[in-house]
Amino acid sequence: MKKSILKNALVLCAICVFSASYSQATTVMVKDSADVIDKRLKFGCGFGLNFVGGTNIFVAPNLIYDVSNKISLGGGLQASYAGIKDVQNTTTYGFNIITQYTPTPMLTTLLELTELRVSTKTENLVENITDKYWDTALFVGAGLNVTSNISIGAKVNLLYDSDKTVYTSAVIPFVNITF
Repeated sequence: MKKSILKNALVLCAICVFSASYSQATTVMVKDSADVIDKRLKFGCGFGLNFVGGTNIFVAPNLIYDVSNKISLGGGLQASYAGIKDVQNTTTYGFNIITQYTPTPMLTTLLELTELRVSTKTENLVENITDKYWDTALFVGAGLNVTSNISIGAKVNLLYDSDKTVYTSAVIPFVNITF
């Protein structure tokens, strides 16, 4: 099972890398002034796969623009599916707006607003219960820059309410990879 998960993760990485390289290949033919913008614009793709205790799939492509050496702005889309066969499944989709500040080459801080449409279906012997709602999260976080393209850290949802959210915890670890 671990080989299957690793294989699927590598396939998703290859898709993200191919998408980024294809995007860069098509913009290289633009004028020199636009080439500066291209170097400041970064593509990122977050993803997750988990098949332990059910099925969890998460994809989140985003674009980040370096306003300066220290400040970046961006946004992205995200979608996920989590399900336990014949018990419950949850589907989410939405967008996020990201601001990053890099005070030193080793540290990146972030402020992120996420808005998700959540649809949950719970199955039991009597009836199926469906719940649909919007979930807003405001994250503040920090990450260690392993390379210029990879940072690892954690973010805290300041609007976290365990009764009204799709997130299982207020603190979420992250790995940001940009191309």
